[in-house]
Amino acid sequence: QVLLVESGGGLVQPGGSLRLSCAASGRTFSTYVFGWFRQAPGDEEREFVAAIRWTDTETQYTDAVKGRFTVSRDNAKNTVYLQMNHLKSEDTAVYYCAADLHPYGLGNLTIDYDFWGQGTQVTVSA
Repeated sequence: QVLLVESGGGLVQPGGSLRLSCAASGRTFSTYVFGWFRQAPGDEEREFVAAIRWTDTETQYTDAVKGRFTVSRDNAKNTVYLQMNHLKSEDTAVYYCAADLHPYGLGNLTIDYDFWGQGTQVTVSA
């Protein structure tokens, strides 16, 4: 079992920044991939945002956030971060952290991931 707890969401103006955190516990994570997804209001499915491997610097981003968002991790704190800069209204969504326990690569589909956090709301509005 892996427990994921997101934090750091909130209301921010367009052009602003937020940093989301995902605290992980329950197992050792040496082979895991951690992903960030989001679900916008009215959307039925969660959209891939970014992913990072626990043991190296390999990352992946969806095109909509490249150059604005950065995914990182702190192994000592068992925490994954999503730094979001230059936020736009279309970034408004509930953001979820997820863990892939048996990765073949950096998955970008929800079915690739085994455990999910409860989500944190990000609202970008003037």
